[in-house]
Amino acid sequence: MPVLPIPAVLRSRRALAAAALTALTGSILAVPPASAAAPEGSAQGTCKIADDPSWSGWSNHEQVGRQLAQIAQASQGRVTVDVVGHSPQGRELYAARVGTGDRVLLVTSAIHGNERTGTEALLGILRQLGAAGDAQTRQILGEVTLVAMPMVNPDGGELNRRMNVRSWADTVTEFPQLAGAPRAWYHRLNGDGIDLPGFDLNRDFNPDLDYVPRAGDLPGRDTDAGFFLSPESRAIRDVYVGLRAEKGAVDAYVDLHHMGPCDRLTGGEQDGKFISVSLDYPPLGVQDGAKYRAQWPALDQDKSRRFALTVANGIQASYGSQSPAAAIGRYYHPDAREYAGQGRSALALNGTGTVLFEVRGQQDDLGQKLHGMLVQSVRTGVESLILGLADGTVDRVDGDDFFDLPDYGWDTAAD
Repeated sequence: MPVLPIPAVLRSRRALAAAALTALTGSILAVPPASAAAPEGSAQGTCKIADDPSWSGWSNHEQVGRQLAQIAQASQGRVTVDVVGHSPQGRELYAARVGTGDRVLLVTSAIHGNERTGTEALLGILRQLGAAGDAQTRQILGEVTLVAMPMVNPDGGELNRRMNVRSWADTVTEFPQLAGAPRAWYHRLNGDGIDLPGFDLNRDFNPDLDYVPRAGDLPGRDTDAGFFLSPESRAIRDVYVGLRAEKGAVDAYVDLHHMGPCDRLTGGEQDGKFISVSLDYPPLGVQDGAKYRAQWPALDQDKSRRFALTVANGIQASYGSQSPAAAIGRYYHPDAREYAGQGRSALALNGTGTVLFEVRGQQDDLGQKLHGMLVQSVRTGVESLILGLADGTVDRVDGDDFFDLPDYGWDTAAD
């Protein structure tokens, strides 16, 4: 695909976006100069995966709780933190809130326990918005209400694994109407080499926000809505429902994840480079979710694509189109891909624009490698959406331009 020159008007918009982001974050990631050897992330570099990397540099649940308390105290009331539920093993599920605006953004991180780049990014955003006193921050806080749930699967996080920890027997004890029914398709008896049962929480959502599990609906299929069987998914739902009741609508929802470590962009200005962040709109099957529209007329896939494009534009404006931090693509999303049980799908069917972030590498692949760059990329992306909601940019971009983001593919030479 040929690389087209950037029109002058787009260059000027990107420059303005970069200036705005600098004011919000206080700094822009400085990318180290390239050495003579091909660096990791270049077209010539190889992807190195560790068998058992260190991940001690990532915040655990206790540290997240302590940092949130410090942020709230230092903000002098600007940031509030609530316990909105508990995990099956009794760990607190936190929701931090800042801003009073009518446009509402809900962000969740670490719904898969071994995907915690977003946790660090959200803590940084909350710290900045809670302390900054400049005019632009005050304006943002008057236009936007941000609610961040930085670690929604703490039990899985303590094990550095994808799933939570919950037996089917405990599930039936909570929902006795399920006695004798088959297990939900997304419940596993073990995962990530750990012999403990649990759920893939990102399949446990239902667009019917009042749904109560029914034996006749089990086990379900991967294309179907989930069943709200775990307290973590119900906590996210309850926060969403409460915000909608208070504010009238939740404009945007962002779900922060990790993807594989060795995917390279195919096309665009960074063709052949390792992808840093991929973005997506809800995976709701053929014809852009057409089969859902009769029952869920609020679905607006173009809105989700506008929000995702705003994220991509902001990251690229901040770091420049050649920076590894700005190696952005669109997440693998064929026309038939359908996961109605994901949180972003369920909330999109209720009218919210939803964006998936997939940042390169999981803790059990890269450990702390590229920690700083990837955290900053995610942070800048979320901040770009906050700014776009505050100034209305999200309403003016063309959602079809999202499809111009490059695809990616697995590096077959990966170690």
